[in-house]
Amino acid sequence: MQRISIILFFLGFLYIAVNCSSPAKINNFKPELDDAIPLAYDNSPSYIHLPIAIQLKDIENKTNHSLNGLLYKDTIIEDDNIEIKVWKIAPIRFENSTSPIDNGKIKTTLPLKVTIKYRVGTAKLGISLYNTKEFDLNGIVTLVSDVDLSNWKLSTKTKFESVEWTESPTMKLLGKNIPVTFLINSSLPLFKTKIERKIDEAISKYIDFKPNVLYALEKISMPFQMSQDYESWLRLTPLEIYSTNAKLVAESIQINMGIKCIIETLIGNKPQTKFNPSAIVIKAVNTIPNAISANITAVSTYQDASVVVTKNFAGQEFIFGKKKIKVQNVTIWHKKGKIIFGLDLTGSVNGSIYLSGVPHYNETSQEIYFDQMDYALETENKLLKTANWLAQGIILKKIEANCKYSIRKNLEEGKKNIEGYLKNYSPLSGVYVNGNIGNIQLKKMQLTNQAILAYLKIDGEVKIRVDGLK
Repeated sequence: MQRISIILFFLGFLYIAVNCSSPAKINNFKPELDDAIPLAYDNSPSYIHLPIAIQLKDIENKTNHSLNGLLYKDTIIEDDNIEIKVWKIAPIRFENSTSPIDNGKIKTTLPLKVTIKYRVGTAKLGISLYNTKEFDLNGIVTLVSDVDLSNWKLSTKTKFESVEWTESPTMKLLGKNIPVTFLINSSLPLFKTKIERKIDEAISKYIDFKPNVLYALEKISMPFQMSQDYESWLRLTPLEIYSTNAKLVAESIQINMGIKCIIETLIGNKPQTKFNPSAIVIKAVNTIPNAISANITAVSTYQDASVVVTKNFAGQEFIFGKKKIKVQNVTIWHKKGKIIFGLDLTGSVNGSIYLSGVPHYNETSQEIYFDQMDYALETENKLLKTANWLAQGIILKKIEANCKYSIRKNLEEGKKNIEGYLKNYSPLSGVYVNGNIGNIQLKKMQLTNQAILAYLKIDGEVKIRVDGLK
């Protein structure tokens, strides 16, 4: 009996020794995932101030392109014994009126030539006794225009102010020398309205901002990649456009424009644009705040966060006495307001353990970390039975230190990319964008069933200059 007892004791010791030297196996119940419903989250709109300055020279060039040659003609001589043709003979010039009365209005200088046919005589008994004479007369017409902006179309209300003739030829009428300018001045009402209307029509036709504004918005609404490493994308969705009335300042027309929009950063494949021109509301306002107030929602899916956190564990070994473990893979998901970490282990323990925690943001290090980290109930019960040493707080703290990831690089790259569009960026020929942005601040975080949402705030300024528009 004593010999049998010794053999049984030896076998028992061998069994314990073998089991202590072999890796423990953990077969846990995996904490369930929340149902995968469509991703929905709160997102505060952003307000972007875009002051626009359009050079008078550009409007002048567009108007000259439209108005050439014959501006007015009256070829019926029988009604008033006069025919008139008015020609533009040199480029029109626009400038800011310096007159105290017309300050803030466009002063237009129009060089023209007037061709006149005037007949003197009568018709009796079916016999025409007329003497017709023709003159060419050069002069400079001055007009002034009020500037207005209606439905994103620049409009003017032009008035004929004066005309200066560069010569004063005369013709003999009833034995007297009559200045030809007298005939023209008496005929001014016939063609001045026509010239006023032609200038207004030319400006209205070529200075219509709505197509250009919508085209530019469509372009900036296309998601663009902010970081290749993190596959992060910035997407802007315009909701409303605001504009103040146009003002003539120095040699440019200035308009304050503002955009109410939703800005998001998304991680993964390139997202679809949400641009919908028919849904954009256009409003006229008196004033617009002179700064950007942008709220950006950064969307980090659990799948992408899992990849980043797994990299944190690469090559690391966690030691407790003679016990060692390595984390091979990390999977993250959401359950009832907390984040679940599934860690696949090798070493003194083989299997998966599950941790839960609440995400927070460290403004100094710009890191997302997880507070109240603890083993999920299913894991804790299993560890107490199979690997009690792993349940100790010291190992948990070491693992917790790696369950975080920095968004500093994302914020820096995002700021750098945005600033690239604020340094004389030209989305269209003759259109230049300049500005600056402040620091990017994280305001709050929100958990959904599919992603961690970080709400960022950006302040800054943007200005648009139109110079050399084609």
